[in-house]
This record gives sequence, C-alpha cells and structure tokens, in this order.
Amino acid sequence: MHITNPSLVLPRRTFLRGLGACIALPFLDAMTPARAALGGAPKRMAFIYLPNGMDMENWTPKKAGAGYDLPATLEPLKAHQAQTSVLSGLAHVNARPGSDGAGDHARANATFLTGVRARKTAGADIQIGISVDQVAAQAIGRETRLPSLELTCDNASRNAGACDSGYACAYQNNISWRNQNSPMPPLADPRLVFERLFGSAPDPDLAAGKALRESCRGSILDLVREDAKALQRSLGASDRRKVDEYLTALRETEVGIAQAEKFKAQMPKLTAMEKPEGIPGDFTAHVTLMYELLAHAIATDSTRVATFSVLREGSNRSYGWLGVNDGHHEISHHGGSAEKKAKIAKINRWHMERFSEFLTKLKTFREGAGTVLDNSMIVIGSAIADGDRHAHHDLPVLLAGGGGGALKPGRHIQFAKETPMSNLFLTMLGTMGVKADKHGDSTGKLEGV
Repeated sequence: MHITNPSLVLPRRTFLRGLGACIALPFLDAMTPARAALGGAPKRMAFIYLPNGMDMENWTPKKAGAGYDLPATLEPLKAHQAQTSVLSGLAHVNARPGSDGAGDHARANATFLTGVRARKTAGADIQIGISVDQVAAQAIGRETRLPSLELTCDNASRNAGACDSGYACAYQNNISWRNQNSPMPPLADPRLVFERLFGSAPDPDLAAGKALRESCRGSILDLVREDAKALQRSLGASDRRKVDEYLTALRETEVGIAQAEKFKAQMPKLTAMEKPEGIPGDFTAHVTLMYELLAHAIATDSTRVATFSVLREGSNRSYGWLGVNDGHHEISHHGGSAEKKAKIAKINRWHMERFSEFLTKLKTFREGAGTVLDNSMIVIGSAIADGDRHAHHDLPVLLAGGGGGALKPGRHIQFAKETPMSNLFLTMLGTMGVKADKHGDSTGKLEGV
C-alpha cells in the first residue's frame, strides 16, 4: 500500500469539520497505531425490537448446533448465517400476567431490556428498572460522542396516558430506561438522527439542524469538503478509498432522507381525519434509513450502545405491499388460522430482510483484519413468542456479530427452558467491559454464546 505520509498517525476520533458540521470517520489504516495503543477495535452492542411475536413454526430451526437449517423467516439471513446465532429457550417471566392482570404488550416492551416487572399504573408513578443499554451507556458512554442512541419508526409513540389495560403509555413506547422512572424516548425522524450524529451540537433539538440547513442548501458534506480534501492528501490509497466510499454512502443516506421529506411534503393535507400510520412504501424507506443511520453511528464510533424499537409492542400497522392489509396486532391473535399465520410469517420475513441489509452494511466497514460486525453484538427479537397466546418463553431471539472475538456465532443454541433472557444481557455487559453481578431477573451469565 502506498502511504503519502508514512509518519501520519490519526487519532481514532478524527472528525471532518465545517460550519455546524462534525463528521466522524470509520476506522482507517492510519489509525492503527492509535487503536492498538487503546487495545484494538471497540466493541459495540445494539438491541432491535420487533412487535407482536413471531410465527414460531417458520422461525425456529429444526436442529441445533452449527450449520443449522434456515426456516422460511430466517432465509434472508443466509449470507450472514456464519455470523448469526439463534438463541432458543430464553424467557421473560416478568412480562407474564400476574395479579395485575392483562397488559402483556406493555409489559413485554418494558421488560425486554430491563428484565423487571413494570408497576401497573396509568399515572406518573411509573416504575420499571434500568435497561441493559443504559447500564452500558452509564459505564462507557463517556468514551464516545453520544453515550447511547435510541431509534424507532413508530411515529405514533407517546408517553402520556394509558395505552394497554391500565399500563402507562411510557411502558409500551420505550424499551430504553435511564432509571426506574425515566424512559429514553427514541427518535423517529431520520433528519433529527442525522443532525444529531453529524451536527456540531450535542443536542438533537432543531437549533443545530436549522442552522445546518440554512447554511448549506445542498449537502451537509459540502460543509466539510475542504477539510476532507486536506485529510485525503495525507492518506494512503487504501484510506483514501475508504473515506471516499464512506462519504458516498453517507451522501446516499442524506439523499434518501431528503427524498422522504419531499415525498411527505407533497402528500395532500389531511383535515377531518386522523393522521394515517403511513404509506407502505414510505415505511420501507423509513426503516431502511434508520438502519443505515444506525450503521453509520456504530461504524464511526459515534456511539457503542444503541436501541432500535422498529415499532412499539401491540402495533397494528398493516403491510399492504406484502398483501397483508390486516393490522399486525389483529392477525397476531390468529386462533390457529393457517391464513393469518401465513400473513404473520410474511411480516416476519420482511423484517428479517431489512435486518439482513443492516448486517450487510456493517460488514462493508472494515476494521483491521475484520469488520464492524465482527466487533459488534446485535440482538434482535421480541419479548413475545407466539402472539396468539402472548407467550413469554422460548422467545424469538437472534444474536449477530462476533463481539470482538468473545462470541462464537453461527449456531442454533437451545438453552434450558425458562432461562432468563437477562442472563444474555449480563454476558454482553461483561464482554463490553462493564462490571455487573446482576441485571433484572438474571441468575448468572449465559454460558455457551
């Protein structure tokens, strides 16, 4: 490799700067000495939530171990099978009904990353527990520009009032919790996420974003163009190519956001009816953009901790572009209907296709001899298994990535029944270097992952 300046050593936190813009870079060869001094590439963790459970017959592999079969729902992950493990047998017992009665969707959402039973209330006296992502963020968040990042594609999320059988909406609309009483509301607007990641202000409030848009009518990348040119003159050919590829990908994401905003602005104004959940094609673009932004955030080490609640638990969104015009929550109570279960399987597979695209993106970012995916731990799943029975055991859970060498992916692992999912989180915290003896209802670390 030809190096323009052999003595050049870039800090891991190298930014391209311009008026109101601050763009972090992915890992470059010129950063190798700096990263080696810090102990290698950073480890990341992300948690992705899908609502209403799964059609478990099309989710669960028939055999355990390496080289497991891919049921119809998981077929889109074929290219990533070696980096993805299916974890069967995990449970969230605190999401089950008890003396507090109905409300499985709110409990499932709130329990997913906390492992704690939510206090049933529709008032301000909400109580749950700190979520695993925030345990990590409070321990290592100071090492990155953003301690954590919370995303969603659910525009209808709200935190006030009651949403599910007497449970506060805060439970049903948040999977990330700073403490027992304070949720971390996710961002649903891709533009806000983009500005939070690449604007110079640390706050996602519109002040910084407004200044960016007013100062640059084209691309935010125009603001850092001169800084980028100056940097590339000192880089070797490999690093110049990496920077070019990254900035091109970032520009494509920015264009996608602009196109989504233009499409939304051209929609007819609605007056005498409630705002619809969205046009199916627009929702696909929304999910894709949020996954792309999450990939950028992780690859640039802007944050090492993230959550993405694709839709809130109990969502009744329809998927007309799949031929599923029924509401998702409605058909999740399938009553054994083969037709409804087939529709659920279509929805589940569509979500796995989007997840597969996200993993592909993470694999395009090189870090030393590996990729960003090799140094990440990505959990995707639900706190409900079969939606018809509101089952909270044998949950649908995938764990992707290598965890910086700590994980052994590419297997279907069957754990003992009723194994707390919190055990997985305790293991992940340890891999991140976060000291924790217990999380939620954990009984110990999850061995074998």
